[in-house]
Amino acid sequence: QVQLVESGGGLVQAGGSLRLSCAASGRTFYNNGMGWFRQAPGKEREFLASINWNGNTRYSDSAKGRCTISRDNAKNTVYLQMNSLKPEDTAVYYCAAAKENAIYTRRGLYDYWGQGTQVTVSS
Repeated sequence: QVQLVESGGGLVQAGGSLRLSCAASGRTFYNNGMGWFRQAPGKEREFLASINWNGNTRYSDSAKGRCTISRDNAKNTVYLQMNSLKPEDTAVYYCAAAKENAIYTRRGLYDYWGQGTQVTVSS
């Protein structure tokens, strides 16, 4: 079992930046591929970025160029740096962990989820 706790969300003006963190605890962290998703009101949960133990990454088109996923395996933490934020980035952001060391994009392939952190971007 893996427990995930996101932090770093909040209110930011358009054009600003945020860095989200996801602290993992429980079973060994290094085996897990990690991902970030978001869900806006009335919309499906959307993939943003994923990273495996080796540091290989994958991004959605909406995240590419504005977001950077990284992980600190010593701290059992994964990060999502988001720049040039827009009002349409307003959503709840979720961290997810897979049992495999993979860079999945499909939410159904992730086994563990955090509770989410709210990001609100004002215009």
